[in-house]
Amino acid sequence: MAYTAPLKDMLFNIRHLARIEQIAQLPGFEDAGLETAQAVLEESARFNQDVVAPLNEAGDRNPSSWKDGVVTTTPGFKQAFEQFAAGGWQGLQHPADFGGQGLPKTIGAACGEMLNSANLSFALCPLLTDGAIEALLTAGSDALKATYLEKLVSGAWTGTMNLTEPQAGSDLALVRTRAEPLPDGRYKLFGTKIFITYGEHDMADNIVHLVLARVQGAPEGVKGISLFVAPKFLVNADGSLGARNDVRCVSIEHKLGIKASPTAVLQFGDAGEGAIGELVGEENRGLEYMFIMMNAARYAVGVQGIAVAESAYQKAAAFAKDRVQSRPVDGSVAASAAIIHHPDVRRILMTMRALTEGCRAMASVAAAAYDAAHHHPDAQVRKDNQAFYEFMVPLVKGYSTEMSLEVTSLGVQVHGGMGFIEETGAAQFYRDARILPIYEGTTAIQANDLVGRKTARDGGKGAKAIAAQVEATEAELAASGSADAQAVARRLAAARAAFVQVVDFIAGASRSDPNAVYAGSVPYLLLAGNLVAGWQLARGLLAAEQNRAEDPAFMQAKIATARFYAEHILTRAPGQRDAIVDGAASVTALPLEAF
Repeated sequence: MAYTAPLKDMLFNIRHLARIEQIAQLPGFEDAGLETAQAVLEESARFNQDVVAPLNEAGDRNPSSWKDGVVTTTPGFKQAFEQFAAGGWQGLQHPADFGGQGLPKTIGAACGEMLNSANLSFALCPLLTDGAIEALLTAGSDALKATYLEKLVSGAWTGTMNLTEPQAGSDLALVRTRAEPLPDGRYKLFGTKIFITYGEHDMADNIVHLVLARVQGAPEGVKGISLFVAPKFLVNADGSLGARNDVRCVSIEHKLGIKASPTAVLQFGDAGEGAIGELVGEENRGLEYMFIMMNAARYAVGVQGIAVAESAYQKAAAFAKDRVQSRPVDGSVAASAAIIHHPDVRRILMTMRALTEGCRAMASVAAAAYDAAHHHPDAQVRKDNQAFYEFMVPLVKGYSTEMSLEVTSLGVQVHGGMGFIEETGAAQFYRDARILPIYEGTTAIQANDLVGRKTARDGGKGAKAIAAQVEATEAELAASGSADAQAVARRLAAARAAFVQVVDFIAGASRSDPNAVYAGSVPYLLLAGNLVAGWQLARGLLAAEQNRAEDPAFMQAKIATARFYAEHILTRAPGQRDAIVDGAASVTALPLEAF
């Protein structure tokens, strides 16, 4: 089955929920209205459907390989990446000053979803490069920007993010990679980094490693970590490539999924000389700078979850229309019929569709907030949108990736026994999705951020501001008068009430009983993500009712999907509230030795 980009749904969100015409009024985005969005998305769809998607299954069956420090990617990847770079896709939302197109994240996120739907393994290379670009734009010196940004933005070179070490996973205070100062202001790096996505490959001329390391004499813990640029090949003063740096790929991992993406073990100082690195920003502020990359990557990983869910849904829907098994229970077909006639298969497909569309809508609105936070001329508007976006990031990352596990698992279920066989392709989506709630911060890490920084810190003020916006949408639904709007309003109100009760619980107990609060952190993230996705679908229902005449079949599908989400997925929220508020004690009731 070929991937088909869901252009109508993406453009619906961009127009009605993200409100692209308002974004096009912001300084720097004057040419980025709906017409531009449609043209860019259509071109992105063609490229990803025709060039990238056909390599997805091949990458799973014939993944990247390592021999004597050299990584060879799946046949076809190098040529596809050359086309990706030539098309300007790496620089889509990066500044024109460095050769990018300077388009808003609202457009870039939709293109990113298409790339990841087409081929999750392939898309990881530009995802990490985006993060490196963001870090250098924010914290890099003029000299570093001049050396690296144009090449990264063009896709001529790619970027990596080097945090994890064998003894230091999420706990970066344990980082041991050391940096020794040189007389010329540069540093020598020594240490081992693991789980480095596209840490070595054959698709670009140079790889720009951003590396966390500890300068000799630095404070212990996270306060003593600095950030360095250490490229695969050193760069001469004229911009040409010089000697090979002392960083080597000593192996790549054998993984459950995303097999075509080489996950490298990198040895800095492998030859004993030390890898030459240049400091980004100031010493001992590395973690602060790395979080610029992390936040960009966290949003992007959430989009990966939406992307793989969309692919799984498309494959399952196509299979359900073709697979003939049993007579329908209502007697509508006299003989055995395609399984899409069976109510439970319809329920599964609607669940897959509603979850995917809800998260896509949530991500689109978050992207619009990012654009306003960075480009709006009014300081207060920028501040408000930044707060909203920061609240959304753990939801987009955490809820969308957990959602992708549910949807890709359901995709296997629709295929029945055929889904458990690799040849059908349904299992690849399930395997690929499994990493998404883990890397760039596990769901629990996202949830802890949501509880601590985004909810408890301000006593729930920001969370309740979002609840107030949800309540305003409920009033609009009530005013609509349609049966669909009334049904959604009722479920949305119940989910919002559950959310507010949990916010009050967190605000009240975060200091007095932190274990009780954090025992329910992931359920709280799932509840919040569920509510916000349902809220955006409810907004979409209103827009679909108002614009029904434009495309009656599509608009009716939006209305039906929003109602399904309300009645089958938003209804999970009160139960999640009960588990968080009333069930905290049972989480830690069992003594450690009983496990």
